[in-house]
Amino acid sequence: MEKQIASLHLVSAFLAMEPTDCVLSHARSLGGGSVTVDVQRFVWDHCISKAIGKCHAPYLKNFLKKLILEIESNHDDVLDELYELYTEFMISLKDENAVKGNVRALKYISFLFPDDASCKDAMVRKLVVPLHCSLNMLEGDTGCSIWPASLFLSEFILSIPDMFSSKTCFEVGSGVGLVGICLSHVKASKAILSDGDLSTLSNMKLNLKMNQLSTGDDEPEFSECSDSVKCLHLPWECASESELQGLEPDIILGADVIYDPLCLPHLVRLLSILVDKSEPSLRFPRAGCDSAIGSDRCNSQDVEAARDRAGNASPTKHPIAYISSVIRNANTFDRFLALVDKANLTVADLTGTFQPASLLPYMQSYDRSSIRLFRLSSK
Repeated sequence: MEKQIASLHLVSAFLAMEPTDCVLSHARSLGGGSVTVDVQRFVWDHCISKAIGKCHAPYLKNFLKKLILEIESNHDDVLDELYELYTEFMISLKDENAVKGNVRALKYISFLFPDDASCKDAMVRKLVVPLHCSLNMLEGDTGCSIWPASLFLSEFILSIPDMFSSKTCFEVGSGVGLVGICLSHVKASKAILSDGDLSTLSNMKLNLKMNQLSTGDDEPEFSECSDSVKCLHLPWECASESELQGLEPDIILGADVIYDPLCLPHLVRLLSILVDKSEPSLRFPRAGCDSAIGSDRCNSQDVEAARDRAGNASPTKHPIAYISSVIRNANTFDRFLALVDKANLTVADLTGTFQPASLLPYMQSYDRSSIRLFRLSSK
């Protein structure tokens, strides 16, 4: 069983394009401390050979380089196939520099469900989500990157599927579309994804198509990808109150949306309209133009307790918003809290009382401890 888990973690880390040191650590675990010939064969058969022509070539070249150095440093034999492919890359890929510009690659994010979980999704064993995403988080393509808070929000959804099943869910700043794909997986009655950047929205639609959520509508404003998933071009500063009222979500979601002080008034105005069913005149004025399943179990009692802690929403109640975020700047976050209070909204920090199941145990680059989960509701 331990070897099966180690092999699963190794393949999952490779497909997710985790840092090469992370993938190598999984390879050492599979080999009992070193990258044996058997492990090399496994890596070749289940990772490298299947990635040729599909994986981002510079990543694969760098992985091969470090893998060979690891094996040689232990004075072990290297498979001929590894040497031969690396030699081909040495000839075809001359540039050793870091990735430049808005380079995108195909990553596969594997959510691994515990064997002993009793929730329905556990029978799947794993959910693999292919995503076209940016390799440069900080060079003008942030909307097409996979951010930790998005991974956390996805784990949140998959941990408590009953909470989102048969609900209308709306996400602000949907980026690559990962959260929406997870909402579709847990059978949300409708998932409305939005982003203010047309390039990001186009990439999101591509990801939805790769995950069998196809769209025949190429209109940039609003397109339906299936009966349950829709894409909306929604710049926060331009969203009208009537447009937002027409969405009528039960649950609003957002990952890493508390980052720009200039955008916060627009974000809070949007949230206040979505979660508040009171008279329009009482809303925020428009600005400008205990761990629930920390043991990784997901039985019915845990789900019920988690729903109680997280504040399950229903169509007969006020909508509730869940925001996952890394607090990078205390002043920016304080500004967000002040605006939320002015908008007559209540913020509850669920971080200390609720943690979703750890469904990405192989992803060493993903630091859950840095992420906070907030619930916003109308006062």
